[in-house]
Amino acid sequence: MREIKYISNIDRLDGIPESEKASLKEVTQQYIFRSNNYYLSLIDWTDPSDPIRRLIIPDPKELDDWGYIDPSMEDQYTVLPGLQHKYDSTALLLVSKVCGGICRYCFRKRLFLGRQSDILRDFPAALGYIQSHKEITNVLLTGGDPLMLSTGKLERFIKALFAVDHIRIVRIGTKLLSFNPFRVTRDPSLLEMIKRFNEMGRKIYIVTHFSHVREFTPEAARAVALLQSVGAVLINQCPLIRGVNDNPEQLAELFRALAFAGVPPYYVFQCRPAIGNRTYAVPIEEGYEIFEKAKAMVSGLAKRARFVMSHATGKLEIVGKTEELMFFKYHRAARNEDSGRFLIMVRNPQAYWFDDYEQIVDEYPLAWPQGALGGLDSAVLS
Repeated sequence: MREIKYISNIDRLDGIPESEKASLKEVTQQYIFRSNNYYLSLIDWTDPSDPIRRLIIPDPKELDDWGYIDPSMEDQYTVLPGLQHKYDSTALLLVSKVCGGICRYCFRKRLFLGRQSDILRDFPAALGYIQSHKEITNVLLTGGDPLMLSTGKLERFIKALFAVDHIRIVRIGTKLLSFNPFRVTRDPSLLEMIKRFNEMGRKIYIVTHFSHVREFTPEAARAVALLQSVGAVLINQCPLIRGVNDNPEQLAELFRALAFAGVPPYYVFQCRPAIGNRTYAVPIEEGYEIFEKAKAMVSGLAKRARFVMSHATGKLEIVGKTEELMFFKYHRAARNEDSGRFLIMVRNPQAYWFDDYEQIVDEYPLAWPQGALGGLDSAVLS
């Protein structure tokens, strides 16, 4: 493909019948649409259930009245605009509000609804905070998508962070290897930068976002191989999405493809209950069964992912169930005393989020602000 062209107007999509475009444009008035000619070329337009179409093309059900504007309460951990510090060893910087495409299930829709305060505006202040908190060993660059920045601007962030003695890892969270792998394959300066930092003994992790095996095209595989060749460490995370990867065979196929390419499956996320996400979410207990069946189909090297949800109180791993109970464990907790804690809940097949469960066995009660564990019925909608 000679040139990547970005598209934000539904009228320009020839694969969608004119009779459908009016309802889709109504969605885009609330939640923007953005894609490009490369990613749209992966869609089988004759299949209304095509998973790539599902990932990127609006759905009228996005206007259903459901969900939170900030489902993981990131605002609660925001130190200054664009800097979050939820877990001791990790700082998160929202360095971009632009993506190569807008995932329809995006949990940070607030970034595209005029919430400029969420994006990093004062990097020196953020850097000063990181310098003064020696417990921080790694920084996640996210957004938006950091790879939408020029390599020069990205390098300025990374160079300054690695100049801090206690920062040993910089993570780049990106879906651009799915949306536009040419960002890697056609920019040797990006590869040269990563190689330089690798030779200095500082690691750059690329957290990819392949949600379906059809996103892992030959060009995407080439981008992966090039990044690996210069010392980047690649891992993959994705949400479980209705109509995309919500059956064991699809998920197992994705796990295998990633493992064969040397990209360990890292996390599979419970779809966050963000505004507009009802049509994309799978209930937790159904998701757990899908996840476990998928793992049973692959080798140990392909089954390293954990099924987790990024809750306000921490990263909760869904670890098991019986006829009556569900079991969770804090894989990472906002409060250090909760780290590794095991939680037993009454089963609720209709639960989409941790808040939808009734806790029955817990030696140490949670102590969070009122409403932090409130269910979807009490959510503040946009």
